[in-house]
Amino acid sequence: MADTLEFNEIYQEVKGSMNDGRLRLSRQGVIFKNSKTGKVDNIQASELAEGVWRRVALGHGLKLLTKNGHVYKYDGFRESEFDKLSDFFKAHYCLELTEKDLCVKGWNWGTVRFGGQLLSFDIGEQPVFEIPLSNVSQCTTGKNEVTLEFHQNDDAEVSLMEVRFYVPPTQEDGVDPVEAFAQNVLSKADVIQATGDAICIFRELQCLTPRGRYDIRIYPTFLHLHGKTFDYKIPYTTVLRLFLLPHKDQRQMFFVISLDPPIKQGQTRYHFLILLFSKDEDISLTLNMNEEEVEKRFEGRLTKNMSGSLYEMVSRVMKALVNRKITVPGNFQGHSGAQCITCSYKASSGLLYPLERGFIYVHKPPVHIRFDEISFVNFARGTTTTRSFDFEIETKQGTQYTFSSIEREEYGKLFDFVNAKKLNIKNRGLKEGMKQSYDEYADSDEDQHDAYLERMKEEGKIREENANDSSDGSGEETDSSFNPGEEDDDVAEEFDSNASASSSSGDGDSDREDKKPAKKAKIVKDRKPRKKQPESKKGKDPNAPKRPMSAYMLWLNASREKIKSDHPGISITDLSKKAGELWKAMSKEKKEEWDRKAEDARRDYEKAMKEYSVGSKADSHRGERSKKKKKKQEKQVKGKGDKKGATSKSSSSKSPAKGMSDSFKSKEFVSSDESSSAESKKEDSEDEGAASPAPSSEDSASGSD
Repeated sequence: MADTLEFNEIYQEVKGSMNDGRLRLSRQGVIFKNSKTGKVDNIQASELAEGVWRRVALGHGLKLLTKNGHVYKYDGFRESEFDKLSDFFKAHYCLELTEKDLCVKGWNWGTVRFGGQLLSFDIGEQPVFEIPLSNVSQCTTGKNEVTLEFHQNDDAEVSLMEVRFYVPPTQEDGVDPVEAFAQNVLSKADVIQATGDAICIFRELQCLTPRGRYDIRIYPTFLHLHGKTFDYKIPYTTVLRLFLLPHKDQRQMFFVISLDPPIKQGQTRYHFLILLFSKDEDISLTLNMNEEEVEKRFEGRLTKNMSGSLYEMVSRVMKALVNRKITVPGNFQGHSGAQCITCSYKASSGLLYPLERGFIYVHKPPVHIRFDEISFVNFARGTTTTRSFDFEIETKQGTQYTFSSIEREEYGKLFDFVNAKKLNIKNRGLKEGMKQSYDEYADSDEDQHDAYLERMKEEGKIREENANDSSDGSGEETDSSFNPGEEDDDVAEEFDSNASASSSSGDGDSDREDKKPAKKAKIVKDRKPRKKQPESKKGKDPNAPKRPMSAYMLWLNASREKIKSDHPGISITDLSKKAGELWKAMSKEKKEEWDRKAEDARRDYEKAMKEYSVGSKADSHRGERSKKKKKKQEKQVKGKGDKKGATSKSSSSKSPAKGMSDSFKSKEFVSSDESSSAESKKEDSEDEGAASPAPSSEDSASGSD
C-alpha cells in the first residue's frame, strides 16, 4: 500500500463556508492546504480519535475528530474512494472508517448531544445537523428556551445568524436544563470577552485601513481596536501573516496584519489592518504582568520593561502573541535604492513590494499575491506614455491584477527579480535579446522612438504600395486590351484567367463603329473566365476515404461510455485526462491488440486510396477531353462571328444611316453577363441589317440608268 494519498479539489468546511484546496494523507498525519489563503492545517496521526464517512451535498465527505475535541470536515470525495481511504486508515492510523448517514426525515424535535467542540442534533441514532461551538458568538437563555448567535461569515452570500432551541422542563429537582444547556455551549463557544486588564496599550496609532486613529489594547487572546466611532475585536487565531515594510521616503514604516476572516465595518470587509509609523517616534513600554509570568509565557521574546521605536515595539509584541514570523522585503532594490516600486492599482497610487515569496501592494486597496498562486506575469507598455509601463499578474484562478504607471527605469530591476524567482513571463519572446532591447528602450527619450507609430507607418507604406500596384496593373491591362485592329490578340486574351472585365471607353478621335464589335466581344467574353474560377478551385473531396484512427483513438471510442459510467458527471476535459491516465497505465499486451486494429485500419485505408486515385485519374482525363472539345467549338463560333462582322462592316460603310439605326447599340445596353446564345442572336440580327442595304443600292443604280 502507498505511504501517501493525495486528493485535489477537496473542500474544507470552516465556519459554514467551503474552502477548496489539496488534502494529503501520510503516515505522519493529515495535511490540508487552502488554495485561496495558502494556510496549512496539520493533524498528527497520534491525535486522530475517530473517522466518519458520510454522504453530503458535494458527493461524499470525511469527518475527523481529534482527541482534544477538534472537528475537521472535508467534502468532495467520490463514492469509489471509500475503500482506498478505509484501508489507509486501518493500516496507518489504526482507525475504523465508519459510515454514518445524515437523517433526512425533516423532523424538528430530537436530542442534543455535546461531543468535543461540536453540538449534534440527533433523531434516533442519526444526526440531522451539527454546529461547531467555535462559531457561536453569544448564548442567551429564556424560559424553556436557549438562543445561539453566530459570527457572520464574510465568504458566504447568506449566513446563519441565530438558532433557537426549545428545552422542555424536567422533573429533576435542583437542575435547570436550560442553564445546563447554556453552560455546555459557553464552555466551548468563541465568545470574546474582555476579562481582566490588557497586557499593554498603544495610544492613538494611525491606521490606514480601517482609516482613523485607534487605541490598540493587547489582550492574551485577542486584539482590541478602540476608536471614536468603531470598535474591533480581532482574535489572534484570525491573524494570517505579519508584514513590516519600509516606506519609500525612508522616514516611515508600514505594519500590515493579514486577517482571515476579515473584520467588517458595515458592508465593507477589511482583510488587512495597516498601521503607519514614523521612524523617529520612540516609546517606553511596561507590560501589565510580573517578570515570572512574562518569562514563562513568552520565553525570552518579551521582557517586562522595553523601550525603542514605536513600530519595533508593536511588531515585537504582535510577533510574540500571534506566534508568527514577520515578513520583510527581501534583496530587491529598485532604481532609486528603495525596496519598493511606486505604481497605481485601480484608481489609487501606492507601493508594490517584491517579497521573497510574493508581492504585496499597499495601501488602497491592499493586495497580497503569493508566487505559488501566480500563473504568469506580463510587462505591458503604458497606455498614455512611453515613460512608464504596466506590470500585470494573473493568478491560477483567473484573477488579473494590473499595476500601472511604473517608471521605465524600474523595468530592468523588476525583470531580473521576476526572472530570478522563475515566474512565467508571458511576453518574454522567442529571442534572448528581448530584455536588452527593452533596456535600450528604457534609457531612450520619449521623442526618439515610438514603436507603435513606426509600425503604423510601415503598414501605411505597404497599403499605399499595394494601391499603386493595383492601379498601375489595371491601367496597363486596359491599354493593352483595347486594340480594335488586332483581332487575333483579343482571341488569345479571352482565355487568360487574369483578364480584367473593365475596359476603357475609348478615345473620341477613333471611329466608334470600328470599336463596337471589339468592345462587345471583349466585355462578354472576358467575364466568362471569372465565372469559371470558383469551379476550378480544388476543395476536399467528400467521396475520398477517411484517414484511419490511431490505436489510442480506437480504444477511446470503445471505452468512452465505460469511463462515463464509472465517473458520473465527469466533464469532457476530466474525461480526456482520465482516459490518458488509463491508457498510460495499460499493459503492453493490451496496447498491442489496439495497435493491430489500427494497422488493419491503415491497410484498408491505403487500399481504398489506391482505388480512389485510379477512379479520379479517369475522371480527370474525361474532363480534359470535354474541355478541349468545348474550347474548339468556341473558336469555331468566334471565327463565324468575325466573318459576319466583316460583312456587316462593309455594308454599313455603303449606307451609314441605315446601318447605324439597325446595328448600333449603346454601351448601357451591353450586359456583362450575356450568354453565348444571346450573343449569337445579336450577330444574326446584324447579318440581317447588313444584307438589307444591298438591294437598295442596286435599285438606285438601275433607276439612274
